[in-house]
Amino acid sequence: MTNIHVEPYVPDEDYDNPAMITDFYEFTMANCLFLHGFKDTIMVFDMFFRKNPDNLGYAISCGQAKLLKFLREYHFTDRDIIWLRTKGMSEEFCEYLRTYKWKGDVYMLREGTVSYPQVPMVRIECDMVGAILIETYLLQTMNFHSLIATKATHITGLSSHTPRNVMEFGTRRAQGASAGNDGAYASILGGCIGTANCLAEMKFGSDVKAVGTIAHSFIEFYPTEYDAFKAYAETYPDNVSLLLDTYSIFESGLPNLIKIDDEMIKMYPDDPNKRVKAARIDSGDLARGYKKLRKALDAAGKPYIKLVASNSLDEKKMSQMEMYEDAHFDSYGVGEKLITSATDPVFGGVYKLVAVKQADGSYEPKMKCSDSASKAIIPGKLMAWRVFDEEGKGQCDIISLDDEVFEDNTDVEVFNLDPDALDRIKKIHINHVERILIPHMINGEIVLDLPTIAQKKDYIREQLTNRVWESELRPEMPHQHYVDLSLKLAELRNELYEKLHGGMI
Repeated sequence: MTNIHVEPYVPDEDYDNPAMITDFYEFTMANCLFLHGFKDTIMVFDMFFRKNPDNLGYAISCGQAKLLKFLREYHFTDRDIIWLRTKGMSEEFCEYLRTYKWKGDVYMLREGTVSYPQVPMVRIECDMVGAILIETYLLQTMNFHSLIATKATHITGLSSHTPRNVMEFGTRRAQGASAGNDGAYASILGGCIGTANCLAEMKFGSDVKAVGTIAHSFIEFYPTEYDAFKAYAETYPDNVSLLLDTYSIFESGLPNLIKIDDEMIKMYPDDPNKRVKAARIDSGDLARGYKKLRKALDAAGKPYIKLVASNSLDEKKMSQMEMYEDAHFDSYGVGEKLITSATDPVFGGVYKLVAVKQADGSYEPKMKCSDSASKAIIPGKLMAWRVFDEEGKGQCDIISLDDEVFEDNTDVEVFNLDPDALDRIKKIHINHVERILIPHMINGEIVLDLPTIAQKKDYIREQLTNRVWESELRPEMPHQHYVDLSLKLAELRNELYEKLHGGMI
């Protein structure tokens, strides 16, 4: 190891290189392994999660597109190298990073795939440096996108086959700008029809549509509520959506709304598009407010005016209004409960070493055992399969070694991962089976055509509508999707656990 020549590093608040979104231990490990001659050693890591958000029946795997862009553009700058030297990294390692390009293989679930605990969501196979240093960014990206997309499917009603028109209004409550932008994108995939976030549409296009009208401050600014409504209607006659609860929904907001709409009818008698389109309420008893407003507007001959609700909504509040009070708003604005997944704000994806490639091309399995059997990972270079029943719905997932193959119309024995199962080895009939862990990047190059946002959104909807057992969609005590191991993999796992831990799992 040569002497380290340290050049002073000057912090810069505006500096941003995603490759440096890295826990420091990743650099210390990589530097050590580099100096001990493992620079070209190929490692295999799996990213997976251990429980579904909110302990419900599924998760949605998202973030793949952003991860691929990160890996394609992965690099280190002179500024990075200077800082790493100040942190004690070796000169040889720093110089190696200066020209480093990410050249690994990435197998993943397609973005938007319904996913389940223990099943690999991402498989990384790369040289030691590239495999270790991407852990933090990969987990941050996949965890957050998957968390918000999953939550969105519940809030938009996709999980209950009762779709709602939901607008994502959470940017101001998000944990930072990137969470606001990425959360808007993931919310759209999960079924939202728009977002309040302007930058999100600029980044992702019109499929992530920016929407919104006015806030209470606009109405407060004018001498009267009527003046505010009138000014807005004059400015945007084709898109009049008014907020009714600044002062009083029924004593002020509703009469002024009706007055403005009547005036628009007189002003534009031959243009039915120039009318009040919607009214939003953001406080009070929303269900009671809906029923009173709907009755009053219908009585005034204005059934075309849609009603919108906001105010700390989530899927439970909306479903309770709909089921128990027959209050079905035409659309909803949902903010902090969606953008933070407030009921379960952490998607617990982990990134674990599962194999190391040997000189002869074989893969030596690696395993974290822990003192808790539930934390013992599934070792080896793995493949994931989904078995579909006669109706085309997902019956179970099978995790196997990468060289194993399953075929349609066959009977196989598998190992049930459920620790409470009476029979851990069971026989299943495979009506139809698909590999769900598919190549996205080979040797650092993207190898598939990435779908559009609209296509990913449709893919999620189609799965939840047609490809998932109804029992997995229950909001209370859902069926836990069967996840099984091939017998070959189960035997490997038990043998390795016994070798490393001195006992059976």
